[in-house]
Amino acid sequence: MQHTVNMAAESEFDEEEEPPFSDPEDFVDDIDDEELLEDVLRERPLEADGIDSVVLVDNVPQVGPERLEKLKNVIHKIFSKFGKITNEFYPEAAGTTKGYIFLEYASPNHALEAVKNADGYKLDKQHTFRVNLFTDFDKYMNISDQWETPEKQPFKDFGNMRHWLEDPDCRDQYSVIYESGERTTIFSSDPKEPILVEERARWTETYVRWSPKGTYLATFHQRGIALWGGEKFKQIQRFSHQGVSLIDFSPCERYVVTFSPLMDTKEDPQAIIIWDILTGQKKRGFHCESSAHWPIFKWSQDGKFFARMTQDTLSIYETPSMGLLDKKSLKISGIKDFSWSPGDNIIAFWVPEDKDIPARVTLMQFPSRLEIRVRNLFNVVDCKLHWQRQGDYLCVKVDRTPRGTQGVVTNFEIFRMREKQVPVDVVEMKESIIAFAWEPNGSKFAVLHGESPRINASFYHVKSNGKIDLIKMFDKQQANSIFWSPQGQFLVLAGLRSMNGALAFVDTSDCTIMYIAEHYMASDVEWDPTGRYVVTSVSWWSHKVDNAYWLWTFQGRLLQKNNKDRFCQLLWRPRPPTLLGQEQIKVTGFSTVYICNIYTIFQKISFGGSRGLVELVDKRRLMMEEYSRNKESAIQLYNQQRELRLQLRGGVDTDELDSNVEDWEEETIEFFIMRLCQSHLYAPNTKPILHYVLFPLYYILIVDKVVGFTAARPFVI
Repeated sequence: MQHTVNMAAESEFDEEEEPPFSDPEDFVDDIDDEELLEDVLRERPLEADGIDSVVLVDNVPQVGPERLEKLKNVIHKIFSKFGKITNEFYPEAAGTTKGYIFLEYASPNHALEAVKNADGYKLDKQHTFRVNLFTDFDKYMNISDQWETPEKQPFKDFGNMRHWLEDPDCRDQYSVIYESGERTTIFSSDPKEPILVEERARWTETYVRWSPKGTYLATFHQRGIALWGGEKFKQIQRFSHQGVSLIDFSPCERYVVTFSPLMDTKEDPQAIIIWDILTGQKKRGFHCESSAHWPIFKWSQDGKFFARMTQDTLSIYETPSMGLLDKKSLKISGIKDFSWSPGDNIIAFWVPEDKDIPARVTLMQFPSRLEIRVRNLFNVVDCKLHWQRQGDYLCVKVDRTPRGTQGVVTNFEIFRMREKQVPVDVVEMKESIIAFAWEPNGSKFAVLHGESPRINASFYHVKSNGKIDLIKMFDKQQANSIFWSPQGQFLVLAGLRSMNGALAFVDTSDCTIMYIAEHYMASDVEWDPTGRYVVTSVSWWSHKVDNAYWLWTFQGRLLQKNNKDRFCQLLWRPRPPTLLGQEQIKVTGFSTVYICNIYTIFQKISFGGSRGLVELVDKRRLMMEEYSRNKESAIQLYNQQRELRLQLRGGVDTDELDSNVEDWEEETIEFFIMRLCQSHLYAPNTKPILHYVLFPLYYILIVDKVVGFTAARPFVI
């Protein structure tokens, strides 16, 4: 019965019209797949899944099929210590492996352990593993593509980055900040008055810095650092570092280090950041406990290494990887200070005494970490390391308290770096030391010692035979600072701030004081890169009145007084080192062309290319030409009258100087000749033999054979 009813119902349903299931024409589906399949899509695999568990191992031996199984066993034994390896791939070409392999771990943490512990693993003498995450390898490739592919990073032409070196009058540039930091100006130096190059309002928020070779000008902003350069000082690069307050450049100008006290976390160190200047990429970040001794990182002279000192540790990093050299730091118990040599990849560091162990100064070469010299010291209170600019000498200033005596005695331990086994000479001083400074391009050093008002300035010379001679000592000097000319020979003894700006200009070739002057309340002294000029200044940052900078010659002649409202800072633009070697410089220094060019340059520098100088030079050139014509006429007449002279003198030839010697009378005449170096045209740091050639405004006695007597003529280039 029930079955009959069901059949009747089904029959009735079949006869009804089927309901529509399609959407109407104006229907809009506003539900996406994410809502409908949220759980499924959440679990879907991503393209990068598994890649972070893969490591790339480079410098693997290249072997053929007969040795492949043995190699796999060795590799598996080494790398399975860090976790379970799920897959291995050995690329091959021409029947041998390619020298690199891919290993996949079960977990990304295992891959990280492999990179951390196996990178640098030495398999044998020829093979040292380099291990990286595959994701890092991909990242490096992307950076390389961005740098090398023009479509991704087009070339930007910033103009001639060293255009200021092509100035026909060899003027140097300097930056000036005034109006309490509101205005920044770039000037070209000129003896008459500064020449404006560029001026901008609020160019920087604090101060500016030039890069070591003068290529870039760095300005400070709340959000980071900006680098400027080229003929119009266009923006070259920006580095975002919130609250940046300090920077430092590598000597090669490839990297810049920035410090901010605001940006730092335990997970992501950002207090100190090292940037690549060319690409603008962040190379690495570091934590910083204190910036009291800036720079935190000290660079080697070629920029290949940089080092940092922490408690009992000296960490050496290498570029461009920014990783620790040999993957480990040096453990040096009690290390107090260190410094790189300016001429070689050598670090000098010192550690104090510890119970019965004496203090010591160590010279260590990198990257070999070879100790080339160790010097033990006793009863040491403190040490300071002073390198000569070329790295030829190292002076370790050692303050000691000898047993049985009271007070502090200072020893200057002089390391002669260019000699075998690095011999050490000692100079002892029993007076307190105020200042010490090496001559930049020489073997002399200057010391200020004593107590005010009896402050003495002593000058020493380190000779090649190992002796250190006291050249000269000036007593009762009003000075607390020593400023050597960048080219050496000349220096300024300055009594800054509390000593009211007393200045003494000294020539150390004969240790004479060329001039004594004063710039009241001077706070800074800055030499130009060539050693021609020196600037003294009163900064608004240190003194609120009389803010100005004065320009002097190296001999102490005041050229300019430049008063600037709330003047803050002046910095000379550095010059890059010459591309010539020492031998080429010696040869070029005595060539006629070089001398003539230098003479022309110094004419323009000393007189500013004035019309009076041009007229004077033209007048002397005409006089020289007239003299040459008269001389030629006299020589021709002299030769024509030779036969007549022989006839008049009975055939005796008196033209030669050695004829009729018995009739000669000899008389010696002595007279004083003014020192040419006192002239305002004297060139800094030139050899005495060049003084007469470079500046022909003086008469020089040159003997010419004339009829029967000698005469003097002026010598002009």
